[in-house]
Amino acid sequence: MAFPVDLRRCQVLGLAGTAFLALGGETAGALPVEELLDPSNVRVALGVVGAYFGVVLLIAAWVLLGRLVRSAEPPTPRALLLVLAVWAAPLLLAPPLFSRDVYSYLAQGAMVDAHMDVYAYGPSHLGGPLANEVPPLWQHTGTPYGPVFLGVASALSGLTRGELPAGLFGMRLVALLGVALMAATLPRLARHSGADPAQALWLGALNPLVLLHLVAGAHNDAIMLGLLGMGLVAALGRWPLLGAVLVTLAALVKAPAVLGLAAVTALQIRAGRGPVRAVLTTAAAAAATTVAVTAVTGTGYGWIRALKTPVSPHNWALTSLLGRATAALLTKLGSDLAPLAVPAWQALGLVATGVAILVIWTRRGRISPVYALGLSLAAVVVLGPAIRPWYALWGLFLIAAAAPSTSIRRRLAVVTGVVAFLALPNGTPAGTDELVLAVSGGLLAVVVLWQAHQAAQAPALGRTA
Repeated sequence: MAFPVDLRRCQVLGLAGTAFLALGGETAGALPVEELLDPSNVRVALGVVGAYFGVVLLIAAWVLLGRLVRSAEPPTPRALLLVLAVWAAPLLLAPPLFSRDVYSYLAQGAMVDAHMDVYAYGPSHLGGPLANEVPPLWQHTGTPYGPVFLGVASALSGLTRGELPAGLFGMRLVALLGVALMAATLPRLARHSGADPAQALWLGALNPLVLLHLVAGAHNDAIMLGLLGMGLVAALGRWPLLGAVLVTLAALVKAPAVLGLAAVTALQIRAGRGPVRAVLTTAAAAAATTVAVTAVTGTGYGWIRALKTPVSPHNWALTSLLGRATAALLTKLGSDLAPLAVPAWQALGLVATGVAILVIWTRRGRISPVYALGLSLAAVVVLGPAIRPWYALWGLFLIAAAAPSTSIRRRLAVVTGVVAFLALPNGTPAGTDELVLAVSGGLLAVVVLWQAHQAAQAPALGRTA
C-alpha cells in the first residue's frame, strides 16, 4: 500500500527536515572561526547527525511532493511557492552550511569598498576578522566574480560596516532574492517550452540543492540564475534587448551565464528577426551593459583573467580526477610528463565542452533555446575544470523548465539525491569519523520514515479487514 500523500504532509515533513538541518548547523555548520568547536566535541557529532537526519527528511518530502505534482490533481504553482517559503524559513537565520564561500564574498565586498583590486589580491590583503574567515586555499587568490556581484557585495559591506552577523544575513537575503526570481520565472519558461509549470517548480525551485546550497549556503549562483531566468522571460516577450541586458548582468555575476546570450539571440530569430540583426543587437546590448556596469562599480576587467580561480589542486571535476589518475600512473612509470597530466586533461575537457555546446546548438531546430541553454550549462559543469555540488543547478534550473519528457526530470531527480550528500555541513572535506556520523544521521531518518510509513498503513489495513 502506498504511503498517503497530501500537500500538508509534504510541507510539514520538509519543514522538519530544514529545521533539523538548521539546528545541526548551530554546532556543525560553517561557523565563524571564533565559534568553531573541536571536531571531537560531542555537540559537533550530534550536529552532523542532526543535519543529515534533516537532509534525508527534506529529500523524502521532496520525493513525496513530486508524486503529488504528477498526480491527477496536482497543487497549483502558488501552493508550491508557499511550500518553498515554508521549507526555506528555518534556514533564514541558520549559520552558513555546506560551504564557507559566503565569507569570501564578504571579504571581497569589503575589499571593493576599500578600493582594493580584488582581481590582483586575495582576502589576505584585506586582513582583519573578515579575511580570517576565508579558507586558506582562497586567501591569496583573486576573485572570479564579475562587477555586478562585487557591486552588491561592496554595497552590503558599506551597509553592515563589516559586521559579520549582519553581513551573513545580508548575503542570505541576496541569495533568497535570486531564488525568488528563479521561482517566478520557471512557470513562464515552462509554459513557453510546453512543459508543466508545477513540475518545473518542483524540480527547479523546490529542489533540495536549492535549499541546501543557494539558501543555506547563500551562494551567488542564486542571483546569477535568477537574473538569467528573468532575461530569458524578457526575451520570450517583446523585450529582447532587456533580455540581453539581464542575461549580461547574470554573466557579470558569474561568467557561465554568458551562454544565455545565445538563447536570447535564438529567441529573436524564432520571433522573425533576421539572424544578423539579432546577433548585432544582442552583442551591442551586452557590450554596452558590460561597459556601463564596470564603469559604475569601478572594479575593472580583471575578472576575465581571474576565471581560473575556482580550479584548485583538490578539485573533483571529472577532468581533474582523470588528470590526477594519469599523473599517478605516469609517476609510477617514471615519466617526466606527470606534471602535464592534469593541465592536459583540463584542456581536453574545455575542447570537449566547446564541441558539446556546438552540437547542442546545431540541433537547436529540434529543441527549444531554453532547453539547449540548459544542456549547454550542464556540459560546462560535467566537462569543465571545476565543479561544486551547487554547480549542478546551472543546467538543472533550465532543464527543469524545458525538458521534453518526464523521464529526463526523473533522472535529474536521482542526480539531485546523490549530489545532496556530497558535502559536509561545515564545508570541509569529509574524514572517516564525519562520514560515519553522516551515514548514522541518514539511516536514523530512514528508520523514522519507515516507522511512520508502517504507522500510516496500520489504520488503513484495519479498515480493510
